[in-house]
Amino acid sequence: MPLDTPATPAAAGATAADTLSPEELRARVLHEDPELFVIDKPAGLAVHKSGRLTDHLELYLPALAGPDGRPPRLAHRLDRDTAGCLVLGRTDWALKRLGDMFAAGHVAKTYWAVADGIPADRAGVIDLPLKKLILPKAWTIEPHPLGQPAVTGYRVLGTAGGRSWLELTPRTGRTHQIRVHCAAIGCPLLGEPFYGPERLPHGALHLLARSVAFQLSFERPKVVAVAPPPPHMREALAACGWTGDCEPIPAARC
Repeated sequence: MPLDTPATPAAAGATAADTLSPEELRARVLHEDPELFVIDKPAGLAVHKSGRLTDHLELYLPALAGPDGRPPRLAHRLDRDTAGCLVLGRTDWALKRLGDMFAAGHVAKTYWAVADGIPADRAGVIDLPLKKLILPKAWTIEPHPLGQPAVTGYRVLGTAGGRSWLELTPRTGRTHQIRVHCAAIGCPLLGEPFYGPERLPHGALHLLARSVAFQLSFERPKVVAVAPPPPHMREALAACGWTGDCEPIPAARC
């Protein structure tokens, strides 16, 4: 389905961004050190201004400003409807270093999702190039042999009622990569408004940036941050076997 505008927070079932007070943003900090933050981004909140969007995360980052008054800045991005781990740089050096690490694939990222469908294999790799298709008034991402390389590893953590709880490890960082890859193997994500069958309800997208792990330099300790499932995902996760306990993730345990 072509995209002309992102799903609205109301359509996505997300908390309105104007309720994100400084105290609530501070409560979403998963990791803090002199160089960076990792925060738990709420679903439905864009990370920066884009198109007609006027409400976005950057408006709220002054709440995390340091003694010098400078707010942290985005080291990468998450889709508006994706919840979970988002890395922010506090210094120019950290932002440059993080940008290089994300570009080189040196940040280990793990996602959780609930999909409508169960993959044929319990674990595997989806290697499917993706291309952005520009239409007169819209755009979409689609598999295309001449597209950019896109690779996603996956593992089934649980199933129930024709749905699956997936752990996903993207090895590249294309726009909507996980969403398109899951739809391509017949397992569109719950709440998927664009790449799934139109018969599916379009509630909040069931996609969580579960964890990030990286090391800025040999002299610095490794950073590992883990985001809890947002409220809108917990019922579907529990049905698939999640008990509220943490599952093993690459390079870390909760």
